[in-house]
Amino acid sequence: MFPVLRFALLSRLFNLVRYTGLYLAAVALTLWGPTWVLADGMVPDTSVVIVNEADGEASVSVTNTDSKLALLHVTLEDIPEDTATLLFVTPPLTRVEPSKSQLIRFILQSPTPLTTQRLKRAIFEGMPQGRAAAEAGHARVGVTVRQNLPVILHPKGLAPNRTPWTGLTWSLHDSRLSVHNPTPYVVRLAQELRLLPGNGSALLPRTYVLPGETLTVAASQAQASTVQLQPATVYGFAVGPYEAPITL
Repeated sequence: MFPVLRFALLSRLFNLVRYTGLYLAAVALTLWGPTWVLADGMVPDTSVVIVNEADGEASVSVTNTDSKLALLHVTLEDIPEDTATLLFVTPPLTRVEPSKSQLIRFILQSPTPLTTQRLKRAIFEGMPQGRAAAEAGHARVGVTVRQNLPVILHPKGLAPNRTPWTGLTWSLHDSRLSVHNPTPYVVRLAQELRLLPGNGSALLPRTYVLPGETLTVAASQAQASTVQLQPATVYGFAVGPYEAPITL
């Protein structure tokens, strides 16, 4: 399975199996199991786009794995928490022959220097061309395949961090669990959390915590000393569960 799909499916699987006792089995199947699906259409050569401010831009090669000519449409999408226009993409629309690749450039246009990592999304959509016309009296349904990738803008001079989740701080008050990110890094993780000792749980509203941000959610128990989370690397691969101390 493509890396970009693994992390999204991982978070959903945690929610689906949270009451079945198959938590560890779901993790194993998601991370290390056989390939379940094969994707056709426009396939980027990466699972995340990283634009370094020091370089000013980043490039992604996108391959048309379909057997037909297709139009590649690339769009940028803001996350709700950050709507600043910081990037543009070129070319936004181009023809790609079957089995051929197209280089897409993401160019930084921030008016001021970056002080923290920023998160955006890039959508790669293939629109098949030259399909046979539908026969008279028959409807034809066209299907396009979209790849939705995170885009991380990395400030100049900021050192890479392979384990940014270790910088999160956790607190628990009145059955409300809070996570604070005091670091300049975007932290990606599964929404499902476990509270230890015991069988407590909590569910984050999304799969990322932005720099300087605090998220507070309901917890199923009022007392716990540790939170167990399932973090993801910058490229979206889930790693082993990580346990962090909770401040009461």
